Amino acid sequence: MLSDAEISALQTYMARAMQADDLHVERVARIYGGASRETYSFDATYGGERGGFILRRDPEDSLIDTERALEFAAYRSFHGRGVPVPEAIALETDANILRKPFFIMRRIDDASASSPFSNDPYGVHRDTIGRQFFENLGKIGGVDPYDTQMPGVVDTPAPDECWRRELNHWEKVILDDALEPQPIAMAAIRRLRRHPPPPPPRLSIVHGDYRNGNFLHDGQGHVVAVLDWEMAHIGDALEDLAWALDPLWALGKPELAAGMIDIADAVSLWETGARQKFDAERFAWWSLFASLKGLAIWISSSKAFHDGKNQDPVLAFSGWYCGVRHTKILADRLAANLEGV
Repeated sequence: MLSDAEISALQTYMARAMQADDLHVERVARIYGGASRETYSFDATYGGERGGFILRRDPEDSLIDTERALEFAAYRSFHGRGVPVPEAIALETDANILRKPFFIMRRIDDASASSPFSNDPYGVHRDTIGRQFFENLGKIGGVDPYDTQMPGVVDTPAPDECWRRELNHWEKVILDDALEPQPIAMAAIRRLRRHPPPPPPRLSIVHGDYRNGNFLHDGQGHVVAVLDWEMAHIGDALEDLAWALDPLWALGKPELAAGMIDIADAVSLWETGARQKFDAERFAWWSLFASLKGLAIWISSSKAFHDGKNQDPVLAFSGWYCGVRHTKILADRLAANLEGV
């Protein structure tokens, strides 16, 4: 929880950011459940009105090590462009104000995120939400990255280097953080390196963690905000589709895309928004990679919890349950096609 001194510093900061000398911060509350930022909700009254805000502050250690400027740029890039995202207000890299760098965005009220492991979390609205989910994913992939703020905060790879950059990154995470040998992961890496995918027809912005659980809905069948852009980058749009369609997120309904709609319908909706055709060969590579990336994330979360750097139980659960699931998914995929293992 923020200390009284930190709340006072936040109030001073917000008064300057909103150009409102009468601004008062109240109702500060920690939001638990995330594993990459400390998240707080607070209200600010100024000019006779009240507004809701979210503070995202760097933790001591996180499940995903990212730059706050990246997430802030992603929100700025998509706000008002057809993809529902919160309005980003301010980015602060000076750690002296609240002890750690942070950024602030407007809060989306009267909406909630459902657990990616809930049974039928969207009920009668499952189909409607599922269609919006893949429509929004297509729109993200269809935006020209050079018409956004993203090139200023992330590197822009050559199209035929997208796969190598991502595989190098997550292989390093596995090698650095694994607490025990990872033969299945190493076999998957060997196969991915020996059979690289064709390059994408053009570069796109990749959300990086687009899945059920990372968006807000209003309980009436409307997706109102896409969240958690910490891993956003420029690359192949099929990377996002493969992650969204990973078996881990199927909610026990492997015949449905992300446990929500028919897979063929999901792909069609994605194609329309992304303005490109589905490429089965590229997708097969990114699909195997998605499960490897997931395993790398869970390995990293296990290490953070094991080392006592972050005692959030989300990390312990992820390292155990999700790690086992993705190891099994990878093993089954490799066993189905032993060439190049």
